[in-house]
Order: sequence, then structure tokens, then C-alpha cells
Amino acid sequence: MEWYEALVFLLGMILFFMALGVPVALAFLAANMIGAAYFMGGRGDIASQMARGIGQLANNAIPTVTSFNLMPVPMFLLMGEIFFFTGLANRMFGAVDRLMGKLPARLSFVTVAGGTAFATLSGSSMGSTALLGSLMVPEMQKRGYKKHMAIGPILGTGGLAMLIPPSALAVLLATLAELDIGDLLIAGIMPGLMLAIFYAVMILGMALYDPSAAPAYEVESSDWVEKLRLLFVDILPMVSIVIGVILVIMFGIATPSESAAFGCLGVIVLAALYRSLTWEGIVKSVAGALKVTTMALLIIFGSATFSALLAFSGASSGLIRWATGFDLEPITMLLIMFGILLVLGMFMDQLSMMLLTVPIFFPLAQTLGFDLIWFGVIVLLALEISFTTPPFGLLLFVMKGVSAPGTSMRDIYVSALPFIGCSMLLVALLIIFPGIALWLPGLGQ
Repeated sequence: MEWYEALVFLLGMILFFMALGVPVALAFLAANMIGAAYFMGGRGDIASQMARGIGQLANNAIPTVTSFNLMPVPMFLLMGEIFFFTGLANRMFGAVDRLMGKLPARLSFVTVAGGTAFATLSGSSMGSTALLGSLMVPEMQKRGYKKHMAIGPILGTGGLAMLIPPSALAVLLATLAELDIGDLLIAGIMPGLMLAIFYAVMILGMALYDPSAAPAYEVESSDWVEKLRLLFVDILPMVSIVIGVILVIMFGIATPSESAAFGCLGVIVLAALYRSLTWEGIVKSVAGALKVTTMALLIIFGSATFSALLAFSGASSGLIRWATGFDLEPITMLLIMFGILLVLGMFMDQLSMMLLTVPIFFPLAQTLGFDLIWFGVIVLLALEISFTTPPFGLLLFVMKGVSAPGTSMRDIYVSALPFIGCSMLLVALLIIFPGIALWLPGLGQ
């Protein structure tokens, strides 16, 4: 079988199972088992082929799933769940809201800041969008905010969550692409801070240009003593945990797995100190983290087996030879891969997109001479932009489901476009100035 026939065969089976309504992870596993029987099973009856092929796949994939490098994933997820279910998230939201006083569009700023913190720890842009849409949109609309000032910041938080550590999805991408987890986490800091500045300037500019878009309203005034209390009691302790996780990774004090465990312990201690750590909260937090972790492990298992099949069948090497045979500039190939991710985001969640593209894109990127950490940051941004790209980005429909009655899809599209523009500007700057992503990882070498 030629390499392109093998590629069509494997991808076609996955799409076939997905069309039947099979969950993505299970569709990949089913396609992998059939592919293993065909490509790795050797000769003999079907049962013998299946047994040999599946055995070979298990030998290749199980070490990947049981890797110590995956430990940050459940720890970061558990951090986010405890942060939410113990009330620490609401405490920080409220404190940030009061500290901003009469700042124009302050609820939009609160949404970006608090939503980024939650989405970063939870690893779920869809979950974060649903939560913020339910909590913040009604409050902002009650205060007279126009739809684009209420909906846009919620859709924009995902891009920040992808980049600013601790990002569970960044850990998964690094694992799937066999990158250094610490380097990819640290590489997202500078781009993430730049994107946050872009968002802040844009929100402030929109509020100043059209004051009626985010009307001012009376807020409870706080003296300096109260403001210092809010800062040092309700905000800095939570922020210090995230900063601590980043610093111990950056300076090599601990591995990403160890720092994630310390971060999780820090959130538990904080919840206990604030007397908000309950047995019910612990049970819900563990259950939520377990669900996402199980799905992530299935995705990784499927990716490892899919990568092995692509390599064994010759599809990977054939595709790379074909793609590089057009004599296109590397930047053109980068834009093509970026465009493919934008299209896939209309139909798939981020984990499924990584499962499908990482085994193909990263070997191709290495062949083209790209720095893989830099390319990983580009991919993270592409994954998130694709989720909010009209007309079919999945987050747009999640937002529609939790928005107030009368909110049209056009309202949501218009709200998303300025934030997509900020993310695209960041991508362009990363392409022109790769050092934005590579400077901090280079300090630790």
C-alpha cells in the first residue's frame, strides 16, 4: 500500500466512526486496532492479526501513558477544580472587582482576569466559557453593558489560558509532541502577557470610544486599608501559587510534575486557611479532575498508537516527502498548517485536534527547520483561535447556549472578531520575532 493510500485508509476510518457518532477517543482507538491488525499483524487469520497488531500497539503506547511527565496534568486540573469548588475563585473575582473601582468597563477586565485564571487551571476553554457566560453575562447586561463588551472578553480568555502557565493543555501538547514540558510552559509567558496587554488596551479603547457600551455605576468605595486587605488576603495568595509554580520550573528547582504537586498542595492549604475546604468540595474537585484526566489519557493513548501506525505504514515519511517536495517557503507551510487547524476547530475539540495533527505537523515542522518550542506556542494559539472563528467555532455555540434570550449568532460573531484580531496580531509578531517565545526558555539553559 502506498503512503497516501495508508493515510487515507487511517484517516477515513476515523472519520467514518466519528460520522457514526462514536466519541472521538473511541473512534481513534477503533481505527487504530483495525490499522494495527492490517499493518502490524503480519500474516495469518484475522484473529491472529488482531492479537499481534494490538499487542504491538500496546507495547508502543503504554509507556507513553504511564510516563512521569504526565503528572502535571491531573495536578493542574485538580488545582483548578479546588480553586473553583472551595469558593477561592469567587473570592478573587470579588476582590478584583472592588479594587478596580470606577475603571471603565471594569467588569470586562474582571472577566478576562478571572476567566483566564480559571480556564488556565481547568484546562477546559469550553467549561470556562459556559461558566463565565452563566455568571458574568447576566450581571454585565443588568449593568447596561452592550453585548460585545459582555460576550467578547469571555471568548477572549481562552487564548490567554492556552499560553499562561500552568496550562494543562500545554502539558498535553508537549507530551504528545515529545517536547520539554517546562520549556513550553515558560515559552508561553511572554506571549501570554502581550496578549493580555492587547486585550486590556482594546477593551479600554472600546469603552472610551463608546462610554455607553460599558456604563459606569456606583460601587462601594474602599479606603486604602481595605484595598490593601483585599490585595494581600484575597488576591496575592492565589496569584503567588501560580507564580511559584512558574518560578520553580523556570529556575530548575523542581520538575513540572513536582511543581504541579506543590501548587495543588498550596491551593488545598489556602482553602483550609480560609476555612472553605469541605469534604463535598474535595469530592467534586477530584471527580472533575478525574473525568478530564481520563479523557486526556485516552487521547494520549490514541495519539501514541496513531503515530506508530503512521510511521509503520510509511504515511508519515511519505507525507513529509510530499509536502517538502513542492519547494514552498517554510513560512508558507506554516500558514497552511495554521489554516488547517482553524478549519478543524470548527468541528473538533482541542484534544481531538492535537490527536489528529501532532503526529503529522511536528515531524514536518522539524523537517522545515522550525524551533519546536516556538512552533508549539504557535499551535496553542491556533487551537484557541480556531475555537472562536466564525461561522462554526465550537465556543461560539457554547456562548450562544448560555447567552441571554435575544442574542443572535451575529452578535456573538461581532463580539469575537476583535479578540481574534488580537490573537492574530500576536501570531504575526511571533513569526517575525521568534524571540518573544524563546527568550525566557533560553535563560534557563
